[in-house]
Formats: sequence, structure tokens, C-alpha cells
Amino acid sequence: MNAEISTPTDELTQRLSSTPRGARLARRLTATQLAEWGHPHDADVNDTAQHLVAELAANAVTHGRVPGRDFELRLLRLPGNTLRIEVSDARGDRRLRFVNDEDGEHGRGLILVTLLADTWGVTERDVGKTVWAEIGLG
Repeated sequence: MNAEISTPTDELTQRLSSTPRGARLARRLTATQLAEWGHPHDADVNDTAQHLVAELAANAVTHGRVPGRDFELRLLRLPGNTLRIEVSDARGDRRLRFVNDEDGEHGRGLILVTLLADTWGVTERDVGKTVWAEIGLG
């Protein structure tokens, strides 16, 4: 009889449709994965990770969408008890920018990312870009 040994993973990678539904699913997957890594849904770090994923996925769906192309969510547990969140989209031609839309509801996503993340940035890819953020897992 062979016993299957399961080992915890330090990475989740998932392609999702570039739609609002895909962005919502990215947030739910993040909550579930963080809970599996020992950070329950009601923990601050889980909530922060969900907010970061929600903003990055919303940007990928709204500004990085290419019809027929998905976006990708990647969560990595790094040495030093750090969570790295990566959201990749197919639009490399659109640069990220802060928008000061004082009267509207748009343009605050990167401000929130800046406030919530310990560090964040953008990495160009052959096709598209990856926006990443890192937070401590406490």
C-alpha cells in the first residue's frame, strides 16, 4: 500500500478571466490560500492581502485587459515570512500612473497599494507586465 505524502506549497499560480468575476475570484482564492498557510480569514494579514489583490486584479481587468487574454495571480511565500503578490496582464503598453480624481471614484488603487504594501513595483514581461506587492506575514 502506497501512502500519498502531501507537502504544503509555498506558491499558488492561477490564470483567471479578465472580467470583474475573475477579479472577485482572485480575491477569494487569496483568502483561501492565506487561510491554508495559517492566516485565517479574520486575520489582518489575510485582509490586507485580499485588498491588495482586489486592487491589482481590478487594474488588470480594467486597464490591462486584452480581449481573449487572461490575467494571472501568483502568491508566493518568500523567506523572511514575506508574502509576494503578483498580478500579470497582457498590456505592456499602458504604464501605471497615479490619478488624482478628487471628485470621482477612480484612480485611488495605486495609492491604496502604496499604503498597504511594504514594497511594490512593476516588472515588464515579453507580453504585458507584472505588478507585484510584498507584505510581511507577521
